[in-house]
Amino acid sequence: MRSVWESIKAVYLRAIEPFIGFLVRHQVSPNTLTTIGTLFSCAAGLVFATGHIRTAGWLLGITAVFDLADGMVARRTNRSSPFGAFYDSTLDRIADGFLLGGLTFFFASSTWHRSLPMVAVGLVGMIATFIISYTRSRAEALGIDMKGVGMMERAERIVLLSAPQALFGLALDGLVLRFILSLLAATSIVTAVQRISHVRRATQPVKPSSASAEDKAPVGFPVP
Repeated sequence: MRSVWESIKAVYLRAIEPFIGFLVRHQVSPNTLTTIGTLFSCAAGLVFATGHIRTAGWLLGITAVFDLADGMVARRTNRSSPFGAFYDSTLDRIADGFLLGGLTFFFASSTWHRSLPMVAVGLVGMIATFIISYTRSRAEALGIDMKGVGMMERAERIVLLSAPQALFGLALDGLVLRFILSLLAATSIVTAVQRISHVRRATQPVKPSSASAEDKAPVGFPVP
């Protein structure tokens, strides 16, 4: 699954390469790109809340471009910085809140698609998403590398929330959207558990190897 995702990502990166080159040539600030991407995400969340699911999916698809562009431009122009990483991570959490909050509000307020179970699923997905981010930041503060740990990282989450919605909207009486949100919540929980388990293993003290029979034998007595 990971190899398939990496192949798709490689194709996508080649497709947006001309846009990245344009941004580099015009010296666009990475933080500006981060801000623009977040604004699109927040707009998509608000549109999700109004029930225009397909439109929100397309808006969120634009976010994916800026989500990759800010980091790529920062690296190519030697403008990567601790503040840039902090700013990007902070705005990502705002975007996640708007997106999952918008979907949760839709299922809480829609006349035709109101569903308390889906409201619960949306809230669980939101909490799990925040835990994913928190576990990474705390682990990296402890010096533990968390890159690639877990099945549902930021990029996968954006693709899952954008592509199916842009293509299907509320098709099959909203069944596609229900499935996607449920899948997001479930995989986010799994990812949080994977990260917690990874940190637990990484912080376990190394047990000293058991002493050999020779080490245990009293001095002057042969080992049987």
